[in-house]
Amino acid sequence: MLNKKRRLYIGAMKAAMYISTGLTAALVIFLVAYVFIKGIPHISWELLSTKPSYISGRIGILPDILNTLYIVLATLVFVIPLGVGAAIYLTEYAKNKKLVGIIEYAAETLSGIPSIIYGLVGMLFFCQFLGFKTSLLAGSLTLVIMNLPTVMRTTQESLKTVPQSYRDGAFGLGAGKWRVIRTVVLPGCVDGVITGCILSIGRILGESAALLFTAGFAHALNGIFEGLTSPGASLTVALYVYAKEQGEFGVAFAIAAILMILTLLINFSATLVSRYFAKKREL
Repeated sequence: MLNKKRRLYIGAMKAAMYISTGLTAALVIFLVAYVFIKGIPHISWELLSTKPSYISGRIGILPDILNTLYIVLATLVFVIPLGVGAAIYLTEYAKNKKLVGIIEYAAETLSGIPSIIYGLVGMLFFCQFLGFKTSLLAGSLTLVIMNLPTVMRTTQESLKTVPQSYRDGAFGLGAGKWRVIRTVVLPGCVDGVITGCILSIGRILGESAALLFTAGFAHALNGIFEGLTSPGASLTVALYVYAKEQGEFGVAFAIAAILMILTLLINFSATLVSRYFAKKREL
């Protein structure tokens, strides 16, 4: 009797897991297919290669694509050294475990704060207090704070996967602390570091609330240096403006399809990087 109940329980749990997995996969497939069906027919070369013209009524998202690229580059320039450096210090140098615990708890708390609060703080601090005004630079610095916990924590976990025997062997050969980190530890976990950076790009691409407060929603076509000091709309902000403010749902779905393709490419790139370095370590 007991074995029969146990078999029924195991069967019920397996059925529940299969149903949950199927519903999750079906939801993802439906969402991706719906966005592609609605958006891809509206993607054209004119849309991708021109800027908006209110005189002729032409709609183009080239400024939004470039603004997104500027924001991603500016954010990575700041967040990668800060995140990787903080992770190396906390994992390899810090001796006070209480301090490390407090910093890790603060990082986890930061990663759970709604993005609109980051936008509000970024507007008050970067735009007004520091005088950057509404600009892509203010938006990028706000995104640096948002993505810093992600890069730091993924790098920390990657550093912890390097066996302690590697460090001890290098120390035994007379290498210094920094040399061990640079030549032994970091090469042994570079796949995790790169994967964390690639995934942070996905969060940068998908952010809109914080950028509405800090970067603005102008569709001006500028170079990188002029663009960083000027207001501009990223693709996500442009999607909001076209859908909510102008009622151009075809253009909004086209931008959504582009963002979906970029997200899929980023996740695929992260998987390839992980497999490449995993195979390299095996050799």
